[in-house]
Amino acid sequence: MKKILVTGGAGFVGSHLCKNLLKEGNEVICLDNFFTGSKKNIVEIINNSFFELVRHDITQPYFAEVDEIYNLACPASPIHYQYNPIKTIKTSVMGAINVLGLSKRTNAKVLQASTSEIYGDPQQHPQKENYWGNVNPIGLRSCYDEGKRCAETLFMDYHNQNNVKIKIVRIFNTYGPNMHPNDGRVVSNFIVQALKGDNITIYGDGKQTRSFQYIDDLISGIKKTMSTNDEFIGPVNLGNPCEFTIIDLANKVLDLTGSKSKIIFSKMPDDDPKQRKPDISLANKVLNGWEPKIELDVGLLKTIEYFEKNLV
Repeated sequence: MKKILVTGGAGFVGSHLCKNLLKEGNEVICLDNFFTGSKKNIVEIINNSFFELVRHDITQPYFAEVDEIYNLACPASPIHYQYNPIKTIKTSVMGAINVLGLSKRTNAKVLQASTSEIYGDPQQHPQKENYWGNVNPIGLRSCYDEGKRCAETLFMDYHNQNNVKIKIVRIFNTYGPNMHPNDGRVVSNFIVQALKGDNITIYGDGKQTRSFQYIDDLISGIKKTMSTNDEFIGPVNLGNPCEFTIIDLANKVLDLTGSKSKIIFSKMPDDDPKQRKPDISLANKVLNGWEPKIELDVGLLKTIEYFEKNLV
């Protein structure tokens, strides 16, 4: 049995990871300040004897004896991370420093949940891990983009200078149950609008592309990354290489929900990437053939079912 710390453990990705780690027989400490996380996401495991919930902000140091750390703490949707941009970059940077300090002291292996946003509005397509990105350092999204980029730098420096055992994953668009209904991300936006009968809002002309990965595939990739030999540290892309336009996604959601909602168009937000698609050849090579298994229609149906049960 390993003792594993998951920061942001009550969030969308964190809650799925906590449940998965418990099923494997581990002891899990879930750390969350509940800015975007929710106890509803972890209610089914809250009474598990090997699960511990701690209300804590990772910008402050945390002390525990652990074997592994998954650092997932940071709001990941534009609405939430732009609400308090200073807090967002503090969470990425100071949070990284705090988990790395804990890892150094306990000799725990630590995984950083980075993001495809470090590529910005990419000039390389699809994006490989050796691409340095095209990021506006003073834009509305920079608190998140540059915060995550700095966190990667900190992880590499702690590894090179202090021999801390690290892993870095770059997560592309992910969706599934436990998404926040008002997080402003495109999949949850479209599903919630369709179920409520509201207009489905597309920003821009809808021709911009994204690659959508179901949560179960991401959790598999994260865990495989953590369990690889210590020589491989990443970064490694975790995402779905199947590319869809935003308008294709909107039409899929309308079809799967049977909604009569109308599609409307609005102004494209500043610095919103026009294309986003991962090259996952490295993940496939080093993570025992990892690749997404769940097709978009199947994952959307599961996500729609979740929102149908949980929308009030």
